[in-house]
Amino acid sequence: MLFYNIYKSRKNPVISFEIFPPKTADGIIKLKDKILPELVDLNPSFITVTYGAMGSTRDMTIELSSFIKNDLQFETACHLTCVGSTKNDINNILDRIQINNIRNIVALRGDPPSGSRQFKHHKDGYRYANELVTHIRKYEVKHDIDFGIAVAGYPEKHNEASSMDKDIENLKKKIKAGADIIITQLFFENEYFYEFIYTTKAANINKPIIPGLMPILSSKQIQRISSMCGSKIPDYLKDDLDQASNDDIKATKIGIDQCIKQANELLNKGVPGIHFYVLNRSEHIREIINQLEL
Repeated sequence: MLFYNIYKSRKNPVISFEIFPPKTADGIIKLKDKILPELVDLNPSFITVTYGAMGSTRDMTIELSSFIKNDLQFETACHLTCVGSTKNDINNILDRIQINNIRNIVALRGDPPSGSRQFKHHKDGYRYANELVTHIRKYEVKHDIDFGIAVAGYPEKHNEASSMDKDIENLKKKIKAGADIIITQLFFENEYFYEFIYTTKAANINKPIIPGLMPILSSKQIQRISSMCGSKIPDYLKDDLDQASNDDIKATKIGIDQCIKQANELLNKGVPGIHFYVLNRSEHIREIINQLEL
C-alpha cells in the first residue's frame, strides 16, 4: 500500500519503524533471522530501511527492503538519496526498487560524508531532495508505475538552513514536487513539533506530518546522534542521563520512559502516526509499543 493510502485509510494512528543495514554479515543474518521478525510481530504499518553515506549501503538497503516486502510479506519503504548518484544511477536504482516490488520511497538529499561539513552533489546528479522527488515522479510516468514518497521535515530546523523560514520554503518545494508525507527528524521536546505544525500550516503545507522518535539506549549514543542532527536534549533529560553515566541499563530505562511519555502526549494531541527509529533492536520498542495509548 502506498504512503498516501496508508494515512488516508487509517482508523488508528499509523506506527512505523526504521532500521539500518548492518555493517557485518553476522549483523545482517541476525537482523533477518531474529530482529526483523520480532519487529514485524509488533505489527507496524511499514518498516523503512536507511541508506548509508555516499550510497555505501545502497545494495543492502534494497536487499533488506526486498526481504521485508517479499519474504516477510510486509510493507516497506526504501531510502534513496542524491549522494554520489548520477541521474542514470537513480534510474537504475528505481529499476531495482520496482523489480523488487517495493512501492514506497523515502527521498532525501542525504548527509555529507564523514569528515566533510558540506554536501557536494555529483556533477550529473541532484543537489536537493525536491529535485530527486521530481525525478521519481517523472520515472513513474515513463514506466507507468506509482510510488509513495516520504520526505524529511525538521522541527528544530535543518543544520544547514539559514533560518526556519528558509527551511519551510525548502519543504514546500519537496511537497510541490510530489511528496505524499513528511517524516520528521528526531526530537525530544514535543513543543518543537507543535510549533513546526503551526508553521507548516501557516505555509499551506497540508500533507500528513509524522513525528520521528528515537528511544535513547545510552548516554554517549544519544549525545553523538543529537549533535549530528541538531536535536536538542532538554536539561532535565540531560541531567538524568548524566546521573546514569556509563550505565546503559539505567540510560535505556530513562530513554524508554521518555519515549513513552513523548509518544503518548503526541498521540493524545491527534498526530497521524509515529515513526520510531528503532536502532535495529526490538526489546525496547516492544515495551514502548505495549504502553502506547492507541
